[in-house]
Amino acid sequence: MDLTTGSIPKKLIIFGFPMLIGSALQTGYSLVNAFWVGNYLGTNALAAVTVSFPATFVLIAVASGLTLASNILVAQYMGARHLENVKNVVQTSTALIGLLSVLFLALGLGYAGDLLRLMNTPPDVFPVALNYVRVYFWTLPFGFSIFLLAALLRGIGDSKTPLYFQAASILLNLILDPLLIFGLAGFPKLGLNGTAVASVAAQAAAVVGLVFYIPRYRPIVSADWRRLRIDPRTGWLLMRIGFPSMIQQSVVSVSLLFVISFVSAFGATADAAFGAALRIDQVAFLPALTIGLAVSTLSGQNIGALEYKRVAEVFRWGLFISGGISLGISLLTMSYPRPLLKIFLNEPEVIEIGASYLRIVGITYTLYAVMFVSNGVINGSGHTVATTLITLVNLWGVRVPLAALLPQYTHNIEGIWIAMTVSVGGGMTVSLLYYFSGRWKKPVIKPIRDLGKIDRLTVNK
Repeated sequence: MDLTTGSIPKKLIIFGFPMLIGSALQTGYSLVNAFWVGNYLGTNALAAVTVSFPATFVLIAVASGLTLASNILVAQYMGARHLENVKNVVQTSTALIGLLSVLFLALGLGYAGDLLRLMNTPPDVFPVALNYVRVYFWTLPFGFSIFLLAALLRGIGDSKTPLYFQAASILLNLILDPLLIFGLAGFPKLGLNGTAVASVAAQAAAVVGLVFYIPRYRPIVSADWRRLRIDPRTGWLLMRIGFPSMIQQSVVSVSLLFVISFVSAFGATADAAFGAALRIDQVAFLPALTIGLAVSTLSGQNIGALEYKRVAEVFRWGLFISGGISLGISLLTMSYPRPLLKIFLNEPEVIEIGASYLRIVGITYTLYAVMFVSNGVINGSGHTVATTLITLVNLWGVRVPLAALLPQYTHNIEGIWIAMTVSVGGGMTVSLLYYFSGRWKKPVIKPIRDLGKIDRLTVNK
């Protein structure tokens, strides 16, 4: 899809809708998984999943940063009509992601226990969490690959193909979960670890499918495995864009480690409540996250084509669509927190703690919607250093210090929830100030728009 022409709201919706469906499917699976764990495996199992999440997300954040760089470069090169450079990005990013996935698998397996201790994991939860996370780390090579392939496809304007394979993977995961958790139909009974084994199998199947599909139908982003190498210039550009994003994603993860350690000080009940509330967050953030990603790709192609007026239009429509949807979600979660939490929990004390979270943090869904749109434009230009600095100030200058101090004054866990809300408001404000400064109006590539070098037939074949 050429995103440099035509109606902005139409392109934003058509391009973003498959991404939203894909995110909804992934979140739907996560919610079903939380339902099995929270209702049938107990509070300790749900707490184990909660404390394990940031341990894996720290490593996934690195892949997310590099693949965002791949998406930005592919989008800008497509906008500038540089197909040869698109292929260089594909080759180089494939080699880098392959090497990093193996490295981080080894690191994850070796230091899983240290990460869990860093989060002050309760002693009764630690053994369960350690066994779970050591199995779940095997998803890293496949998760890294899926991140990359989806980013490359979105860069050329294809958001549907990742959806199809993601849907198939999630369906397989949903089928395998109860079979492996409870040992049904001749499968081994693995309990909580069954969810991790199911995830490994489902993600591996998706990667294999994409590796066969892309060369035939989307060859422009197909890696040539016989000539796979790291091009120094492209590699440097990927690191220049991706490294700040890696830092950004990593500090989000590490800050979550600290927040969870503060929550853990209130016991396993608080961990379980926080974990269930985070599941609600996953649903509530979906429109903002997916529209933010769509804004990034639309902005990237239009910045590569030097269409800055269209970028401003992307920003306005992104705010209107994402902000409007997220405001409705904020009002819903703040008004009816208990019924939502009862989907995953059946213990009144745990539900009450989770409800206090949603009543306070619910407004941030709207604040995030605004911030993700402005950050999407900034990232689409390749200025990931700016969004990284915004995140650093937001999390480490505001969230973590306040989350450590406020409970001492409120004398309850709600001080942590207040700290999270205040930090999101600060991050949104700084992001908007940077966008309106116009400093992002400089692409990271040299834009040469020679329409004679490319047509739709060339892209597809």
